[in-house]
Amino acid sequence: MSNQRQVPEVAERQNLAPPCTFVIFGGAGDLTKRLLMPALCNLRRAKLLPEQFAVIAVARAGKNDESFRNELGAALHEFIDDSVTQDDLQWLMKRVHYLRGEFDDPAAYEALAQRLAEIRKADDTGGNVLFYLATPPEAFAPIVHHLGQSGLVKEADDQWRRVIVEKPFGHDLLSAKALDRDILSVLSEQQVYRIDHYLGKETVQNIMVFRFANGLFEPLWNRDHIDHVQITVAETVDVERRGKFYDATGALRDMVPNHLFQLLTLIAMEPPSCFDVEALRSEKAKVLDAVRRFSREDVRTNVVSAQYDAGKIGDREIEPYRKAPDVAPDSTTETYVALKFMIDNWRWADVPFYLRTGKALSERQTEIVIQFKQAPLALFRDTPVEHLTPNDLTLHIQPYEGATLRFSAKVPGPNMHVRGVEMTFDYEDYFKAAPRTGYETLLYDCMIGDGTLFQRADNIEGGWQVVQPVLDAWAADRSPLSIYPAGSTGPKEAEALLARDGRHWRPFNGKRESKLP
Repeated sequence: MSNQRQVPEVAERQNLAPPCTFVIFGGAGDLTKRLLMPALCNLRRAKLLPEQFAVIAVARAGKNDESFRNELGAALHEFIDDSVTQDDLQWLMKRVHYLRGEFDDPAAYEALAQRLAEIRKADDTGGNVLFYLATPPEAFAPIVHHLGQSGLVKEADDQWRRVIVEKPFGHDLLSAKALDRDILSVLSEQQVYRIDHYLGKETVQNIMVFRFANGLFEPLWNRDHIDHVQITVAETVDVERRGKFYDATGALRDMVPNHLFQLLTLIAMEPPSCFDVEALRSEKAKVLDAVRRFSREDVRTNVVSAQYDAGKIGDREIEPYRKAPDVAPDSTTETYVALKFMIDNWRWADVPFYLRTGKALSERQTEIVIQFKQAPLALFRDTPVEHLTPNDLTLHIQPYEGATLRFSAKVPGPNMHVRGVEMTFDYEDYFKAAPRTGYETLLYDCMIGDGTLFQRADNIEGGWQVVQPVLDAWAADRSPLSIYPAGSTGPKEAEALLARDGRHWRPFNGKRESKLP
């Protein structure tokens, strides 16, 4: 969609976050350098961080404030955008502190309490504290337990204490419930922010606006007009150095109950009664509750699992998954999964939702395709209805961010020829948006106490309830894994999942490349 008119200015949030201290457990890791600190730089650039702000990184490595700042400053030059000024970077770096400690050592929490008191006095942070658990998942419950034992999450005198928990939130339904139970024995639900960075992406947040703020689409958003929905999260990366974690997890656990189900619920949910955090979460929970549960036979017919073999992606030679470091040579862990879901409610009865995700694929691409039903009659000679371009709406999540609507139009000339055309909206071109990590909105919302983009306990458990029958069926009788070459679009069995219904996956579109890093 070419834009010849003047681009309107993007409305920026004007409210500063309240004074606070941001404590990162595991703060010496890659997440801090690659995403969290760049996000804070961008929030500073947007004038959303208060002057009364501080960061404490808690980690095991033997560092001090000065050495950590030097190391972090050097790393950030690789991950921040040129629009972040040196003044903004220096403003943030002088507010960064480091605390060495073991996550299971009560003395570390005593030292943290002392450091928080010192920073509150020196920087006037007001006693508000946001804790971020950037740690292995087995450390989540012990850290929260120690925070409770040391009194660090006790709220009083209008001072808030909040905890951000990273994924994975459990590895099955029982472990997710146990983790919820452990955390909620210390914290209230309002203090817990279960983060999924997909919800920080502009195009994901825009799904609700797209559906509910435009009278054009919502009347069509149902079984009468939609044939099926496809959700794809494809990655070109292999398991890299995550072999130990990934071999115990797999594509289903790693991606489906969180990332893909977040996209599914936003597409399928009913309009909430108001744009309120609890109303929104409740509608998302209803979608998961309505997803038809798999029987053992359903798992055999509606789920495809596969593992990548040797191949080539661009100029990179990729070894088979089973030869990756820390992966068992006879591993049966899936690196690709495709599933067909049905949602048993009035809006979506008989509309299949096809989901797929995998590693070491030919393209990095996350998108949602809404396939509308075909026109019932061929009104134009020599243009049979089966040859008409399908009408579909594609919401591009990454790396390209935008939306594409496909429809048919007459080819210029004396003859009646019909061809498919595309009308495209590009976020970056239209809004001139500055690069973002996706964490800016999420961190800011935590600071102001807005839980709209975070998951409630029943949302987490609802996702695991849907995939648990698959895990149980695999544990009882795992069919041989399909194999696909690295650099391909996935296994042929995934194509058959749609082909038997007379449908096909929307092909990867490698021509669109994001201008953002």
